[in-house]
Amino acid sequence: MLEILPGLFHWTATHPKIRIEVSSYYLPGPGVLIDPLLPTGGIEALHATGAPNHALLTNRHHWRHCAELVEAFGCTVWCNEAGLHEFTQGEPVRGFRAGDRLPGEIESHAVGAICPDETALYLPGGDGALAVADGVVRDGDGPLVFVPDELLGEDPEAVKRGLRAAYTPLLDLEFDSLLLAHGHPWVGGAKDALHRFCSA
Repeated sequence: MLEILPGLFHWTATHPKIRIEVSSYYLPGPGVLIDPLLPTGGIEALHATGAPNHALLTNRHHWRHCAELVEAFGCTVWCNEAGLHEFTQGEPVRGFRAGDRLPGEIESHAVGAICPDETALYLPGGDGALAVADGVVRDGDGPLVFVPDELLGEDPEAVKRGLRAAYTPLLDLEFDSLLLAHGHPWVGGAKDALHRFCSA
């Protein structure tokens, strides 16, 4: 776990289903996880930074290790209500709508396009950060890109236009870092990077 901004930790771990490294985030102050897989050291590593109370999902597919976190800490898991149909096994998930203010004073913003529950989460503290789901990814320290076309449905170009249109209003928010679910976070200058992505 690496503190990438004051009070914000990031780590990567291998997703047990898709077998690639994905990113997770933790704000120990309010006890809020975003798209969590367990870090190296597991539950004890989170205990060391302060027990989490909530896990926020940027879309329904990012349940990841939430079952273990609910069992260990009694976390409340939050997902855009448009994705609640995914949870059919009694998973303890609370729904939210775009525009809702979530634990940690985090704001939810609609993205959609790639799936109805695709959501951006705005962290207003400091210089601001924006967490995004699967609509934009990054390989290493490279530029922001879309996921491969085969993951964007029957009309990838329409989905890309929809994602760019959804991200463009988010540029009105004050943020300097982008927290990616797939790829390393972009710390510093991320708003300009997202602007370039939307304008391409």
